[in-house]
Amino acid sequence: MSQTKNSKTQIRLPIILALAISAGIWIGATFAEPKSNQNDLRAALYKLQEIMTYINRDYVDSVDTNDLVEYGINKMLENLDPHSSYIPAKDASLAQSQLDGEFDGIGVEFGIIRDTIYVVAPLTGGPSEELGIKSGDQIIKVDGETVAGTGITNRDVFELLRGPKGSQVIVDIKRKNESDLITYEITRDKIPQYSINASYMVSNEIGYVKITRFAATTYDEFKEAVADLKSQGMEKLIIDLQGNPGGYMGAAINIADEILADRSLIVSQEGKVEQYSQKAYAFRPGMFEEGSVIVLVNEGSASASEILAGAVQDNDRGLIVGRRSFGKGLVQMPIDLSDGAELRLTIARYFTPSGRSIQKPYGPDHEAYEQDWISRLEHGEFFSADSIKFNDSLKYETKKGRIVYGGGGIMPDFFVPLDTTYSSAYVSRLFNSDSSREFILEYTNQNKEQFSEMSVDEYYKEFEVNDAMLQELIKVGEKNEIAYDAEDYSKSKDYLKILVKAHLGRQLYDDDAFYMVINDINEVYQQAIRLFDEADRIAMASDLSNEEKPEEEEEEEE
Repeated sequence: MSQTKNSKTQIRLPIILALAISAGIWIGATFAEPKSNQNDLRAALYKLQEIMTYINRDYVDSVDTNDLVEYGINKMLENLDPHSSYIPAKDASLAQSQLDGEFDGIGVEFGIIRDTIYVVAPLTGGPSEELGIKSGDQIIKVDGETVAGTGITNRDVFELLRGPKGSQVIVDIKRKNESDLITYEITRDKIPQYSINASYMVSNEIGYVKITRFAATTYDEFKEAVADLKSQGMEKLIIDLQGNPGGYMGAAINIADEILADRSLIVSQEGKVEQYSQKAYAFRPGMFEEGSVIVLVNEGSASASEILAGAVQDNDRGLIVGRRSFGKGLVQMPIDLSDGAELRLTIARYFTPSGRSIQKPYGPDHEAYEQDWISRLEHGEFFSADSIKFNDSLKYETKKGRIVYGGGGIMPDFFVPLDTTYSSAYVSRLFNSDSSREFILEYTNQNKEQFSEMSVDEYYKEFEVNDAMLQELIKVGEKNEIAYDAEDYSKSKDYLKILVKAHLGRQLYDDDAFYMVINDINEVYQQAIRLFDEADRIAMASDLSNEEKPEEEEEEEE
């Protein structure tokens, strides 16, 4: 009689249990927990070793014990909180580069269209630009191996094209109107990544800064942007954190220091281990401590974004405009492991200056936690502030006595409902597919000369997307099996024109052009511009309290 082969889950259960048992004790032992806990750790590790030995020696099928361990680690961390995570060695360098503000590579922005790598744009100052690689070029081979039509993924492209500075890679490129492939030998170099994607003057006195994440270079980028805007006459500042998932806490603290008065509390954090419990105060003369400030947030603004927004709100420094933020109030510490992997372990909770935690509730279902925005959407929170209920026991006061709430994100001072008037399913399918990228690349290559003498401001004010352009886009969509929908097109035609103009502007110029155009249909941005009288009132009230000191006098921390 044959035996049924055990499932992968059945194989994994013993090691998962052992890892789960040993995890918390190991963490505690790292920080010199009591001797009893250390004894528990030794017992748990011995049990784990026993199980691994039996599986490796006696289990009926061959198993990859490393795979089992990595699976067990992830399951173990799921029992802690939604933000403690394990990054395997093969992914760690890529994850870190998102925070470092630079990486080593060939210097192209790319897209994958119909299973082929397209160069969206060579990055300014990078090795690809210097060699003459152009927008619209298709990468057919890398180091002699064909990569077109092979089911290549974004991760595959990163692994092929990124590498240590000074190393070389050979790419064969197909260029429009060229019959033969063009071979380039590219020496990789440091490629900067920018976390402030746009900064421009909205009017003679209002400046706008878009921060997409908080990386190692964000603070320096912010200072450079603010200095430039002030030189153009900026007296009022919009900081756009919509969709910003966070990043380095220190970057948010430093930016808050530039706009808050000396000795204002920015954030505090509390952990089980004393060294992780600390407070951060503004201590340096800031670049923009006077003048009104508006911070834009929405359901995608998280972590470091909420630290900055909370510091501005609780110190009555400016106005928060938009929709309730994500609600992440946990602090992670990156820990490098011996094999090159990384553990990001939650080591503290942070609190805004008023003392509130903005961490939203979480349980074992991490997917539900991440998809909380769907629940918010379904019960109407994106459309009406009245649908949002706060617990009175989590009521706090700002420095000037305004009521704010903890327990689930930063609630803006001025709520702006989501506007879905002009969107439609057809336009979403059309523009979120390869069709839009293909059309914009082709249009850019055919018409680049007409924009060569046109400034970004002129493009924003004068260029119009016409019906002929939209018809060409529709044809590209049909070629890619996106069926035309006349009713949806009629409803969303003006919206589609804005999308095309914004993305074309990014391709022709930079992200300034993109945000100048797309903000014309950003309801939060448009409302903020009209609220500076209220922001001015808050800023003036804040100025009266510049001499106030925090309740506890502590040494300033840098």
